[in-house]
Amino acid sequence: MISTGVRTGEHRYPVLIGSGLLATVGDAIKQEQSLGRCALISDTNVSPRFAGQVQRSLTAAGFESKLITVPAGERSKSFERAGTICEQMLEAGLDRQSFVIGLGGGMIGDLSGFVAAIFQRGIPHVQIPTTLLAMADSSIGGKTGVNAAAGKNLIGALHHPILVIDDVDTLKTLPPAELAQGFAEIIKHAIIADAEMFRELGEVDLKKIDFVSFIRRNVEIKARIIANDEHDRKGDRALLNFGHTIGHGIERASDYEGISHGEALSIGICAACKISVKRAGLSKKEHDAIVDLLAKFDLPTKLPANFPRQKIFDALKFDKKFERGEIRFIVTPKIGLAHLSRDVTIEDIRAAVEEL
Repeated sequence: MISTGVRTGEHRYPVLIGSGLLATVGDAIKQEQSLGRCALISDTNVSPRFAGQVQRSLTAAGFESKLITVPAGERSKSFERAGTICEQMLEAGLDRQSFVIGLGGGMIGDLSGFVAAIFQRGIPHVQIPTTLLAMADSSIGGKTGVNAAAGKNLIGALHHPILVIDDVDTLKTLPPAELAQGFAEIIKHAIIADAEMFRELGEVDLKKIDFVSFIRRNVEIKARIIANDEHDRKGDRALLNFGHTIGHGIERASDYEGISHGEALSIGICAACKISVKRAGLSKKEHDAIVDLLAKFDLPTKLPANFPRQKIFDALKFDKKFERGEIRFIVTPKIGLAHLSRDVTIEDIRAAVEEL
């Protein structure tokens, strides 16, 4: 096991990364949270595999847990579902001395974190991500939320976890497509902040990946960016949304079915790179290198021919990176760097999407 951490002006919390960590969850949490009962929130894919082991560890450490399982899939990330979970927690006798554990992928982390933020005006949250995407990205930074009819993550709160536990053994249970989703976020981090990692990803043997090392590197990239702009007020934190403006539009246009977050992000990255060639001076050589790297990890780089592209544009106006109708778009001038641009037009976005 290795330990790294996230430090912002207001929050500090450890991130444990290694093998066999689910068996010691209770002891790890006891270092950060000594009192209270907890709600263990998971989904129908993850709960049958790992919830029992986590609950046994919690019991051994003296914690009483209430398991709450929701249907797998993005549709569970709703305001209504969050309210139902809060009601279940109240019925189970949980109170302000309790805490929440999210056991699952990015959807569960967002949902459980939002529940922790609103239950009794806020109680502690522990993240136990079980996907590469959640370990490398979404479990870090404190952004929680649920989806609205208009778009993704439009209802939420900033609520940092007190602890993140990444047991890489859970990755062995993931199908290849699910594992690939995580590499979309890892490649995004390389594009915006780590040219050396981008080169290493191009050379890595897919059968011999050191997940512990890559997860730690990505956690530290994201933590560093967040530390400079915790509340997303200066524009630094917005860099993490490279590829997400169009990616979220794709997810909304598909009604969150048929295209996963990582797949939508991959396509969104391709569109952002096309825009970066025009508006930020990204070279064609580096544009092509990014598209090729996404393809190496079996991530899509094109939209299906019959995809409802107009619905992507309909969703854009609800994007949180648009302010008073002004487009704030993340572009990359070269691999390893990114910045916020106000020069990108809706016509640029439309042309990039049409080329997908």
